[in-house]
Amino acid sequence: MQKKTTATVISQQMIADGIHDLWLKTDLAMYAHAGQFVGVYTSDVSKLLPRPISICEISDDFKAMRLVYRVSGENAGTADISKLKENDTVSIIGILGNGYEFVKIFGEDLSGANDVVIMGGGIGIPPILQLSKELYAHGIKHTVIAGYRNGDLYLNQDLANYGTLEIATEDGSVGTRGNVLDVVREKGIKTGVILACGPLPMLKAIKKYAETSNNNREVKAFISLEERMACGVGACLGCVCKTVHKDTHSNVNNARICTDGPVFDCREVMI
Repeated sequence: MQKKTTATVISQQMIADGIHDLWLKTDLAMYAHAGQFVGVYTSDVSKLLPRPISICEISDDFKAMRLVYRVSGENAGTADISKLKENDTVSIIGILGNGYEFVKIFGEDLSGANDVVIMGGGIGIPPILQLSKELYAHGIKHTVIAGYRNGDLYLNQDLANYGTLEIATEDGSVGTRGNVLDVVREKGIKTGVILACGPLPMLKAIKKYAETSNNNREVKAFISLEERMACGVGACLGCVCKTVHKDTHSNVNNARICTDGPVFDCREVMI
């Protein structure tokens, strides 16, 4: 389901430095899944294209969605979005992208859902909340590792509702000092399947870990690539990544992150 529609603001608040938490009432919520995103239009006519924002959470009645995003500058489109208040309306387009497909990841009967670890870093933390919620709904036990820059945490209490939560901070102020993989090593966490979202250096490290892990078994990793997007619907080819397969659209070894992803099997992309 993909269309442009008008959503109504339920609430918006700042939950950390520069991080905003926006709830929208929209019928698109009933079609959304973890790992997908929407495009949010601003009121600034000079900014024609919508701003892609990952879906953080879907309400239990499937009538609203939560977007948690970072304001990237005073003149950015996200700055305009952060000014929305209760009962305002905003144009959005969705649902966009392919998310975490459980049958593809775990198998038809979900029997491959063993030692599942979710990893989120920075603004890659919001999308893993809905992911954790959906795993919980399927009865899949999992560990969540959230990586922050410092003790200015957000969504940690929400994440703790659905999985076993571990925290890493770069400055060591909370949890393990370092990154999400440092938590795995320090805590001795078993990793059979890794589902991750975060900055590219983090995803590169996870890909390398999955491919070279010494735990004597295969580690699968499915990663959500963050990339600046223009159109968000696959037309402009502005957000491509190198892959092991040829794209039928361009006949080269590229994939469009906005439509072919943003979630990929790490073995299929070259990052």
